[in-house]
Amino acid sequence: MLYALLKIPAKFVLWIYARRLSIHPKDMLGVKGPALIACNHPNSFLDAIVIATLFKQPVFSLARGDAFGKKFYARLLRSMNMFPVYRVSEGVENLEHNYKTFDACKEVFKKNGIVLIFSEGRCINEWHLRPLKKGTARLAISSWQEGIPLKVIPAGINYSSFTTFGKNIILNFGTVIDADQVTWNMGEGKGLLDFNEKLRNQLKELVIEIPSEDRETVKKTFQVPQSPIKKILLFFPALLGFLLNAPLYLPVRYVARHGMKEPGHYDSVVMGMLFLLYPVYLALLSLLVACFFCGWWWLTVFVILPFCAWSYVQLKHQF
Repeated sequence: MLYALLKIPAKFVLWIYARRLSIHPKDMLGVKGPALIACNHPNSFLDAIVIATLFKQPVFSLARGDAFGKKFYARLLRSMNMFPVYRVSEGVENLEHNYKTFDACKEVFKKNGIVLIFSEGRCINEWHLRPLKKGTARLAISSWQEGIPLKVIPAGINYSSFTTFGKNIILNFGTVIDADQVTWNMGEGKGLLDFNEKLRNQLKELVIEIPSEDRETVKKTFQVPQSPIKKILLFFPALLGFLLNAPLYLPVRYVARHGMKEPGHYDSVVMGMLFLLYPVYLALLSLLVACFFCGWWWLTVFVILPFCAWSYVQLKHQF
């Protein structure tokens, strides 16, 4: 229930937060389950937000297990279609819980659902495909062994920046991997290796590879051309967007930069805070307008401010 309620406002926030979102091919967003989206993991839980909000069918995501440590957070995350997956660093004693998570995923598959898994395991802000863990292969093969006609969809998500508001995102999908393409029934070891090889070969084409210090190539790869007419039409709304939204955005940016315990979560923290705080900010400004103007002028705040924020994102420096 909570997942469905949050999906629409999440799309709205993503519309403002990202300058350009390119999807190749777009028809993959309408795929029907049972399906397992096997994705790289460059940008913390923002990766899951982007993919979950874009797919037409609900998407269940696997998230780091330590986030489920407290009952309240565990219930909240599960209500947002998230399952815990544990790594050795989060306690060897917790690894057995991964079997329950895989069982839950297979129940989703049996209902023709979709699950998102990050095949690299760990999140690192970089334009690089890291070695794949075995979790994706194990989940796919065990599903095939139970007769589930699972489709595995390779996905590569790429960002123009990991610290800039208003980024350009490129989401690439590969071709479906099914049970007929993998030698999964000739020993577990061989099956895991064969699956990961096929998945990696596709992800290598979907994940953009750029050395972190090569800023010029990053610009050439992700730069979005700006038309002079667009710049003229959006100049004043963009200026207004900066002035009116700065009182909220600047404190959020400060907290994200100085309050994070782990590197690599900046984007996710900023978007998460804006998702929660922006409706409150709009409500406060509308109340302020209502105090000075009669009639229904306060309602315009909910249209003008987001549009001006979007205008600013469209015109601001991309890098």
